[in-house]
Amino acid sequence: MSASVEAPRTLSDDADGNDDARVRLVLRVLTAAAFVVILNETLMLNALPPLMAAFGVDAGAGQWLTTGFMLTMAVVIPMTGWLLKRLSIRSAFVLAMSVFIVGTATAAFAPTFSVLLVGRVIQASGTAVMMPLLMTTIMTMVPKERRGSVMGNLTLAISVAPAMGPPVSGLILQFASWRWLFLLVLPIAAAMLLGGARLLRGSEPGEEARLDVISALLTALGFGGLVYGLSALGEGAAGPVGPGTSLGVAGVALALFAWRQLRLARRDEALVFLDLRALQVTRYVVPLALMCLAFMALIGAMLLLPILLQEVRGFSTLASGLMLMPGGLAMGLLGPTVGRLYDRVGPRPLVVPGGIGLVAGMSGMAMLATQVPWWGLVSLHVLVSLSLAFLFTPCFTAGLGALPNRLYSHGSAMLGTGQQVSAAAGTALVVTVMETRAYQLGQGGLPELEALSGGIGAGLVVATAITVGVLVLALFVRAPLPDQPEDSGPRPEDEPRDTADGTGTAYPEPVT
Repeated sequence: MSASVEAPRTLSDDADGNDDARVRLVLRVLTAAAFVVILNETLMLNALPPLMAAFGVDAGAGQWLTTGFMLTMAVVIPMTGWLLKRLSIRSAFVLAMSVFIVGTATAAFAPTFSVLLVGRVIQASGTAVMMPLLMTTIMTMVPKERRGSVMGNLTLAISVAPAMGPPVSGLILQFASWRWLFLLVLPIAAAMLLGGARLLRGSEPGEEARLDVISALLTALGFGGLVYGLSALGEGAAGPVGPGTSLGVAGVALALFAWRQLRLARRDEALVFLDLRALQVTRYVVPLALMCLAFMALIGAMLLLPILLQEVRGFSTLASGLMLMPGGLAMGLLGPTVGRLYDRVGPRPLVVPGGIGLVAGMSGMAMLATQVPWWGLVSLHVLVSLSLAFLFTPCFTAGLGALPNRLYSHGSAMLGTGQQVSAAAGTALVVTVMETRAYQLGQGGLPELEALSGGIGAGLVVATAITVGVLVLALFVRAPLPDQPEDSGPRPEDEPRDTADGTGTAYPEPVT
């Protein structure tokens, strides 16, 4: 199926020349807004005990403040491919930030736990739009030779924000009630909304795009069921629906969704909900898979380290949060430097050392986490964070840069969905391994704390094994191919080629 590469949408006349100060300011505002909204995904991790005490709920109910957030993200993100095509950049930004502010205000003044959970779901709906919006905006406004530098700043929002959630919440809870987790965010988000709405005036209008309701329902069942099932599996409790049933329904729904998208791509492309033809581009798929595995290992380690520091090593919530802060800061500060290096040397000289450092850091944690002094554990965490900075920025830039313009929004939506599913999978995997091993050691006669320590070590070993897969994939990451003139048509490596019968389902040859 042939398709012309459409010209990117930019900020009208003010976007002429990519050194324009207004364009740079727009990208900074969008990045800052994304940081604020994504920070809230992990902000609840340290807040669960006071929230459980305040509302009189148990841990099974309390964890839904985080699980519900991830579940909503997994359901909404696949819809952003259609939404970002339908709306202008400004309209999408205003919608995302407005929804996020409504959710934050609802949570801040929630009189009951149910209202608080509703507020978190509304928050997640706005957050889900921000990351695909930011990545798509960068890919359309910034030329290829400068995308690494700009995408390096994006590392602050994508990687540092989730890592900073626990320490930030620990600091706030040390001096104020849980409601300030939301009250402090409200004025910042409002300022971002007003500033971004003003700067984005003049953005190109959206295009006509029809919504395929059946596809939307299938993605909700598929990705939502997948995240719910994995989360329930990790919690060790069935919940309203058993994890096996949820995962089974999710698998069927995703298979039907994939079949429908391929069918629509051949018969009525205007209804394509999430364009799976992006998955035929090898130079996009490899970074996508690497990002998912790296995020799975990151979330798994983020879950285990606070338990290790607080339950086994005896540190307070505030102290454990502060010990994890240097790693998050190091990742963010290195992001822009890695971006500039990417523009000079490409992805492979960065992702391969990043993969090696990630395996080394996680191996050190798995072997020494319960033995080294606190500063040794902090050093290992910093090594892991720096290694992830060398992985995330090049993979985002190279992966999305390998796609034709019309697939940017779909590619960024797949990246966001992959992160949420990976987070749920990483959580389920390490928690299951930790609890199983701790139970076995306890049955063998070890004291409770020693058994828990052994379980955490086993979970970190599994996370280390995942990073080995990251290193292997890093060897196959390639830079995007040079652009062709727009009238020359898509490259064979970037677009599915027509078969003799015109179905357009043949896969391109692997790109080496």
